[in-house]
Amino acid sequence: MGVFDRYAPAAREYIYRNNWEELRAIQVAAGDVIFNSDENALLTASTAAGKTEAAFFPIITLLTENPPSSIGCLYIGPLKALINDQFLRLYDLCDETDIPVWRWHGDVAQNRKHKLMKKPSGILQITPESLEAILLHKHSAIPKMFGDLRFIVIDEIHSLLRGDRGGQTLCLIERLGKLAGVNPRRIGLSATIGDPEKTGELLSMGTGRRTIIPKIKAPGMKWRLSMEHFYIDPPKTGEEPNPSPPADSGDMEKTDHAPENADPGLGYIFEHTRGKKCLVFSNSREECEAVTSTLREYCERRGEPDRFLIHHGNLSASYRETAEEAMKDDNICLTTVTTSTLELGIDIGRLERAFQIDAPWTVSSFLQRMGRTGRRGQPPEMRFVMREDAPEPRALFAETIPWKLLQGIAIVQLYMEDRWVEPPRLERLPYSLLYHQTMATLASSGEISPRALAERVLGLSYFRGISQDDYKTLLRHLLEMDHIQRTEKGGLIVGLGGEKIINSYKFYGVFKENEEYTVRDETREMGTIVSPPPIGEKIAIAGHVWIVLDVDHKRHTVYCEQVKGTIPAYFGLCAGDIHTRILERMAGVLREEKTYPYLLKNAVVRLEQSRKEARMAGLDRNVLINVGGNVWHFFPWLGTYPFVTLERILKIKCKERLDLRNFDSARPFYLQFNMDADAKDFFRVLKEELAKPIDPLELIYPKELPLFDKYDEFLPPELVVKGFARGVLDIDAVRNASEKWSQGLN
Repeated sequence: MGVFDRYAPAAREYIYRNNWEELRAIQVAAGDVIFNSDENALLTASTAAGKTEAAFFPIITLLTENPPSSIGCLYIGPLKALINDQFLRLYDLCDETDIPVWRWHGDVAQNRKHKLMKKPSGILQITPESLEAILLHKHSAIPKMFGDLRFIVIDEIHSLLRGDRGGQTLCLIERLGKLAGVNPRRIGLSATIGDPEKTGELLSMGTGRRTIIPKIKAPGMKWRLSMEHFYIDPPKTGEEPNPSPPADSGDMEKTDHAPENADPGLGYIFEHTRGKKCLVFSNSREECEAVTSTLREYCERRGEPDRFLIHHGNLSASYRETAEEAMKDDNICLTTVTTSTLELGIDIGRLERAFQIDAPWTVSSFLQRMGRTGRRGQPPEMRFVMREDAPEPRALFAETIPWKLLQGIAIVQLYMEDRWVEPPRLERLPYSLLYHQTMATLASSGEISPRALAERVLGLSYFRGISQDDYKTLLRHLLEMDHIQRTEKGGLIVGLGGEKIINSYKFYGVFKENEEYTVRDETREMGTIVSPPPIGEKIAIAGHVWIVLDVDHKRHTVYCEQVKGTIPAYFGLCAGDIHTRILERMAGVLREEKTYPYLLKNAVVRLEQSRKEARMAGLDRNVLINVGGNVWHFFPWLGTYPFVTLERILKIKCKERLDLRNFDSARPFYLQFNMDADAKDFFRVLKEELAKPIDPLELIYPKELPLFDKYDEFLPPELVVKGFARGVLDIDAVRNASEKWSQGLN
C-alpha cells in the first residue's frame, strides 16, 4: 500500500481540496518512517517543501485509527507567532476529523486552557516556555494531560540548536515523559540543518530510539540573487567613490528628497521596494530601528505614504502582530524591516523580494531569510546591500578590507559550492541551564533529598557532561545564597532567594533578556549598554572607545577608562558567532581570481580593488603582515571562538617572549599588535607554546567572570569560569590552524 492510500480519508480529502497532483518526496519518505517504524524522524527539506504536512498526515492518520486517551501529539514551536500561523494550517488539516487542535501560550485565553485540561485530547501546540510553566505549576495534572502522548513534533529545530533554549526543550521533553510515564516518538522539522546525523543524535537523547533521516534529493532551484556595495560616507581624497551602477542596480541619486547624510544603500532599498512586498533583514534591533526611521524619512521627504513596517523582539506582541497581519494582505505593497524574528516560517503572504543589510552571521540565517521569498511558484529573491565606511587616507591595511562584502560572498559560496550549513555546537557545559532546571525541578516537586534531586536533574540526558562534583559545588553555592534551603529532615526546598526568581514569569525562559548596564569612568556617567564584555575588552559609547576595568553585576555598572583604537566584534553564545569555515572561505574569496555572477558593478569594483591591495600587501601568501615599523596585522582566518582562544594564547603565553604590546582586535577578522621580532620568530614561539599542555583555565584573565547566559550570575564563580574555559575556548582549533601556518601561509 502506498503512503497516499495509507492516509486517513480526511488527509486524502485535504489533498484533493487543495488540488495537489502528487505527494512531495519528503511526504512520501516521512510517511514511510512514521507508518512503518517506531523510530524518531528528522525531516529536512527546503522551505515551503511541505514538511508540516509530511509529519502530520501520518500522525493524524494514526491518531484517527487509534484515538489517544490524552493529548496525542505535542507540537513545540520556537515562536508564538509561528504557533498561531501553524494553528490555522493544522486546524484545516484536522477539519474533517475528530482530532481537536489546541494552542497554549501567554496570549491564549484561560478558558481555552481550562477546557483542554478538563478533557485533554488531540494536538497541542506550545512554546518551550509555556511547557515549562505547565510542568512547574500543573505538575499533578501531567499524567492526565499527557498519559497517552504518542508524538512530539519540534518545528524549526535548527533554531533550538544554539544556546540553552534547545537544551531546555530536550530537558522538558524528558521530564514530561518521566512524569507522564510515556516515551513518545520525536519528529524534528527544519530546512537548514548543517549536520543531520549529529542533530539526529541530539533528537534521540534519552529515548532509546534511533533517528531516521530520510535522504531527499533537493530539486534544482533558481535563485534571483544580487549583491551590491556602497560607501556610507563619501570617500576621502584619493579614494574612489561609489562607481556609477548599471541601470538596474538602482543607486539612488543624491537629491533634495534624500535625508541629510543619506546612506546610499538605504536609498537603493527605498527605490527597489516601491510597488513590491518585501522584507528587509538587519542584524540588530538598533540597526532595525535606524533603518526603518531613515526609510520613513525618505517617504516623508518625497511626499509618499509611509510603506514601511518594523518587526523585532523588543516590540510589543500587538505591534508585531499588526505588522504580520498587514503583510498578509496581498493587495497592499508594504515592506517590513526586521531582525531574525521573521526569519522563521511565519506566513506573511506572497513576498516578492528580501533584502539583507550587510552579511548575516551564518549560512543558516542566509538560507532561512532567502527562503521567505519564492513561494507560490516564484524563485526566491534576495538582494544584499553591503555598506562600508570609506577608509581613511592613512588607514592601515586591515582597516581597508571590505569585511562585510567578503563575508557575504563566502556565505553564499559555501552553500552554492558545498551545500554547507553550520553544524550544531554541543560541546558547551550548560551550567546556567543546570541552575534553571534544578530550581524548576525543586519548585515543582516540593521537598526532595539531595541525592534524589541529583538523580532527577543529572539523569536528564542533556547534562551527561556534568560531573557529580560540579553539581555538589552548585548546590552548596545555592544553599549559601538561600536559593535553596535544607529542612530539618535533611531535604531540600526552594529558599527565599530562589522564590524571587521562580515566581517571575521570566523564569520560564532561558534566553537572556536585555539588561542595561550604566557605563562610568572615574568622574561621570556616559550612558548605558547591554550585556557588557569581560574586563579588559573594549566598548564604544559617547563617541569614544573605552576599556572595561571592572563590572559590578549587582549594581549593573561598568567602570571604564578612555583609550584609542577600534572596537572588536562582541562575542558570546549567540547568533553573532561566525564559524571557521566562513573565515576560511573569506580568505579564499580574497586570494582567488574567481568572479561571482551575482555581484553588481559597485561590488565587482570593490572586490577587485581589495584583491589587488591584498596581493600588494602579501596577504595572498602570508597571514602575518608587517604594515610599517614594528606594527603587525595577523589574519588567522579563524571563527569567533578559536579567534578568542588565539588572542588569549598570544596575550597570556607569548606576550613576554615576543614582547607583544598595544594589542587591538577586529574580532574575528584580524589582530593588530606591536612586535620587534620577525614573522619567523613569531610562529616559532607560538608553535612552541602550543606544543605544551594548556589547560583552558590558564587562558582566563585575572578577575574575569564571563557572564553570558541568563543564570550565570547565580552560579559559583568557579563554574562560570570553567564553563567558559572548557565549553567556549577551542585550543585544538588553534593548534590545527598553527600547523597550516607553519606548512604554508606564514
